[in-house]
Amino acid sequence: MSRSAPHTPAVPLGDAGPQDGEGSHFPASLLYTAARLYYEDDATQAEVAEQLGTSRATVSRLLAEAKRQGIVRIEVIPPAEARPGDLADRLARALNLTSVYLSPQLPAPGTGRTVVDVMGRVLAPAVGRALGEAGLLPGDVLLVSSGRTVYEVAQFDLAPLPGVVVTPTVGGNDQPEEWYQTNEITRLVANRVGGRANYLFAPALPGVELYQSLLNDPSIQRVLHLWPRARCALMGVGAPPLTRSDIPRFVPTGSTSLRAAVGDVCSRFYDREGAPVDFEDGERLIAVELAALQHIPVTIAVAVGKEKVDSIIAGAKGGYFNHLVTDPVTATDILASPALSG
Repeated sequence: MSRSAPHTPAVPLGDAGPQDGEGSHFPASLLYTAARLYYEDDATQAEVAEQLGTSRATVSRLLAEAKRQGIVRIEVIPPAEARPGDLADRLARALNLTSVYLSPQLPAPGTGRTVVDVMGRVLAPAVGRALGEAGLLPGDVLLVSSGRTVYEVAQFDLAPLPGVVVTPTVGGNDQPEEWYQTNEITRLVANRVGGRANYLFAPALPGVELYQSLLNDPSIQRVLHLWPRARCALMGVGAPPLTRSDIPRFVPTGSTSLRAAVGDVCSRFYDREGAPVDFEDGERLIAVELAALQHIPVTIAVAVGKEKVDSIIAGAKGGYFNHLVTDPVTATDILASPALSG
């Protein structure tokens, strides 16, 4: 015999063993013992028969009866790409994240509705699950970034988080688009979760004199002091800045340093390895530092689209988020990207 079976005391069948055709009369304990030896201990049917003091034919009947009674359950699993749960698990492992939440598939271009038209509605349930599993209690701080994706998600119901303190991660700017108004997004999210909004009345990139006065303002300090206390952060992921047509005006797109940037979270840019990328006057940026994000227990990024694949991969490398909400196509594109192993 090529291998020795693990030692298990023999369970002689004696009079308890049925005749052919009477498989349902096997004792349940005997069915369990045979199944455990064969399926868990990897004993062959001959080894099981030897330990139980019976024949291989009887062992075969024992195993068949164990399956019939539900003592043994065998699952046939389809390919991973056909199972959203498997796809999410594969992506979480590949990006070294705690978890990935997959939304239903967003509509393809040319289906009569743009992605933006339905993005919030499709992504919101998955974002709600991620927030609901964050373990937030009344008084805990939830940070919220600006950006189109988070703004669209905030139009729909999320998880109930009564008493949670919702706070922006970055100051505002003078652009007309709603998704750049950080206080408005904070208000929307707070309403959706039943939390308490705290507003940051400061521009994202103030001038030198204003910057110093803002840092000394008690209302600004109150918000900045909440950032290190955060238990959770919800953020969008920006595409490479120099390829975007829609970007905050305070970002100097002519900056040489930004050529190395592949994405941003909370208006903080990073390169392909996840290392921070600074830009001119960036030391005055009123936004959560990337290093601070690495210490927040639950950080949830929400991002979809081929243009954000490299941004997501690099952000995960940097450790700026440990949970990701995306759709199946983006997840598949990430797993196929050369940047994942680069």
